[in-house]
Amino acid sequence: LEKKKNYKIYVKDRLELDLTKQETVFKYLNKIKPDSVIIAAAKVGGIVANNTYRASFLYDNLSIQTNLIHGSYISGVKNLIFLGSSCIYPRNSKQPIKEKYILSDYLEKTNEPYAIAKIAGLKMCENYSNEYNLNYKTLMPCNSYGENDNYDSNSSHFLPALVKKIIDAIRNKEESITLWGNGKSLRELIFSEDVASACSYFLNKNTKDKIINIGSGIEYTIEDYARIIMKNLNVKLKILYDQNKPNGTFRKLLDSKL
Repeated sequence: LEKKKNYKIYVKDRLELDLTKQETVFKYLNKIKPDSVIIAAAKVGGIVANNTYRASFLYDNLSIQTNLIHGSYISGVKNLIFLGSSCIYPRNSKQPIKEKYILSDYLEKTNEPYAIAKIAGLKMCENYSNEYNLNYKTLMPCNSYGENDNYDSNSSHFLPALVKKIIDAIRNKEESITLWGNGKSLRELIFSEDVASACSYFLNKNTKDKIINIGSGIEYTIEDYARIIMKNLNVKLKILYDQNKPNGTFRKLLDSKL
């Protein structure tokens, strides 16, 4: 990775690498000997993907992060950032969510395998730092969005899914869109470039806390986001609700105070 102005991070060399293959990852890291590593790679998706591909979400994410974290250690990497997610906090966590609330209660069932994998990565960073005197930490972003987002109806997160629903309704001259559940679940958003800035800021800082929340501190309901998108597109569509579909975690506002 090559740092440039304004804390933006650019890929210096692009290489297709199967991160689930331990030997391949170890050889590559040992060859390039990076000064620092940021782990943004993961198998991710919204409620549909998380709840449908539970086994692969668990296995693939455990493989990816284990190979990269341990591979970085044996290659001599001192500074590493692992990206977690606000969805790995307990389903009914106190609000706003503090880092110390991790593992304090039951997880949201629909994304439990993904959450368990991410918690394992978080604990690897914490314990590798303690045992081997390393600066490995986990940044916990809220829902992120940005350019080149995933708009696949079967695997996208809620915001790109909303954008696609509304755009499709406009193109098909439909008068309504249908939201999952009751539309009242609250979500906090952060722009992808702000996540990158946070990674750049914290990468070489030897912080006492190895789990750090990053968010905007602003939350709206799913229904609110749908209306905001429609307002910006200058369109009015009726909002219907599919109560047979899950709402997901009701609220997960992060406490991002340093």
